[in-house]
Amino acid sequence: MIRQCIATTAILIAGQAAIADEFTPALESYLNDNITLWATDPVIVEALRAANAHTAGYDSGQIETLDQAWRGEIGSGSTPTITPVLENPASDFLRSQVDRSGGVISEVFIMDHVGLNVAASSVTSDMWQGDEAKFTQTYSQGAGAVHIGEVEFDESSQTYLGQVSISITDPNTGDLLGAMTVGLNAEALF
Repeated sequence: MIRQCIATTAILIAGQAAIADEFTPALESYLNDNITLWATDPVIVEALRAANAHTAGYDSGQIETLDQAWRGEIGSGSTPTITPVLENPASDFLRSQVDRSGGVISEVFIMDHVGLNVAASSVTSDMWQGDEAKFTQTYSQGAGAVHIGEVEFDESSQTYLGQVSISITDPNTGDLLGAMTVGLNAEALF
């Protein structure tokens, strides 16, 4: 009986992985046809320039303090760390992209040169993304870098979700500014 349960679980996991892998070309296509068209919009570029000037010289202690403050504010009535990230022109722009996507985009956020959220369509679980593949496989890799995370089945929404992340450069200078992560409903791409 235990062997049968293990075998069944293995088959389900393998089946979900195979299904998730078939979504990768659709995620790449959506990235190329949609996301790259607005990834360097002036409002995003300016937000990243300003954030990078503000966080220049931040050490790991300052970053950790911000991240802990963010986490502590989630669900609370007072959000002095979260509010500036969610209530700015770049976040408004990101929310408009979510709305225009017709259900394809579930979330989008941009990160500065140290991996801190600068703008977001909705609250993320943490402020610092600098230790996650969405940042280390994009910003750390330079201009043109793309990271496509694993598409996973989300129990709460009963859909397959994936994240596409890209590095963002200044279109005028070519300077690396930050990174952007877009959460996609992979099933909505078909």
